[in-house]
Amino acid sequence: MTAPHAPDGLRDPETAASAAERRLHPVTPLRRAWAPIAVLLGWAVHDMDEAQRRLAQLTATTLIVGLGVLVPAAALYGFLTWWFTHFSVTDTELRIRTGLLFRRTAHIRLDRLQAVDVTQPLLARFAGVAKLKLDVVGADKKDELAYLGEKEARALRAELLARAAGFAPESAHKVGEAPSRQILHTPPRMLATALLLTGAPWAMLLAAAVVPAFLWIATHNLWTVVAVAVPLAGGAFTNSAGRFVKEYDWTVGESEDGLRIDHGLLDRVHETVPPGRVQTVRFVEPLLWRRRGWVRVELHVAGSSNSVLVPVAPREHAEDVVARILPGAAVPKPADFAPSPRRGRWCVPVWWRSYGVAVTETVFAARHGLLRRRLALVPHAKVQSVRLTQGPWQRYWRVASLHLDTGANKTVTAPLRDAQEAAELLRAQADRSRTGRRDARPDRWMTMR
Repeated sequence: MTAPHAPDGLRDPETAASAAERRLHPVTPLRRAWAPIAVLLGWAVHDMDEAQRRLAQLTATTLIVGLGVLVPAAALYGFLTWWFTHFSVTDTELRIRTGLLFRRTAHIRLDRLQAVDVTQPLLARFAGVAKLKLDVVGADKKDELAYLGEKEARALRAELLARAAGFAPESAHKVGEAPSRQILHTPPRMLATALLLTGAPWAMLLAAAVVPAFLWIATHNLWTVVAVAVPLAGGAFTNSAGRFVKEYDWTVGESEDGLRIDHGLLDRVHETVPPGRVQTVRFVEPLLWRRRGWVRVELHVAGSSNSVLVPVAPREHAEDVVARILPGAAVPKPADFAPSPRRGRWCVPVWWRSYGVAVTETVFAARHGLLRRRLALVPHAKVQSVRLTQGPWQRYWRVASLHLDTGANKTVTAPLRDAQEAAELLRAQADRSRTGRRDARPDRWMTMR
């Protein structure tokens, strides 16, 4: 059943286009007030020697006076930026007006919304507020409303999705949030075990321990050691404890809005994978996960920053989630993949064995990787262009690579195919893509409410 629309003759266009402006939550100035202080700290970190000299020259009286000026100025800046920030929802768009000296008005078309996510940083959770992030087609970065009351943020999200689905403004706010049914949950113990069985964190930790030691022996320069050790240690943390904190309590639920994803130990994030707009799905299998049958599922959505669908799960559970987001798509079995010809070993030694291609009625699948297996699935309807490339060495061995470009500005490559097979795949995929786009269902929010 499609969403109801009010008859055009019952609403005045001028009245429909106008809407009451609203302000953000009153705690927002506290967030904005940090900007002047952050600028000062940035200067101090950029030129630490000069900052130390300046600080040594300050007397206690000067320091107190400076703080007496800086703190009220920061508070005033936070208040004014909050006061001059408004947002409103019209029949067709969300308008956000910001700017203290230079005014900026963002017009976000509701029919271009990719996703509306609710995030709660740690301090925001204590304050009972949340941040609303909006993914819009064609936008380089997310627009956001920070901060709103937690209940207001969820209600506004539901209203935006209802209006994006075509509900009339009079009824959109009554629709409410679509109910969600949990279909997958990643236990913290499984997530921690999976991270420990991943090679990247251990490699980064080893590098963080060994490289600085060699640098100290070679240079005896503390700053050189710190400049190298800190990024390496940060990379090790990001790939281990950082991922655990971010992906903690990962839950995937199914609703009429799409798939709901909730996760985070400190900062809670509530994301939505919009229906019908996923361009590519990728299965990742690190070497030590295979014995347990675990996989990681990543995805690409045009105009969205959502990149992880499942951090770790048994393969059969992961395939069930993928079937929800790509209706009718089945993940090809290992026996369905056509391997690269043996002469491909002269182009890519050893790794040529991992390459394979499979084509079903709904997706094009390409796999590669011996130690870290990757399997990419591209729905035929999402392929924007198909290209065949062949270098001089590849021409000699009669092999070629096939490239599929998607709407998320990503490319899936099937390397080392037989040259004649690659040409046939090129023609066949072009036909499948045209047919897939013609028969694809429209991307629409909540069409079944």
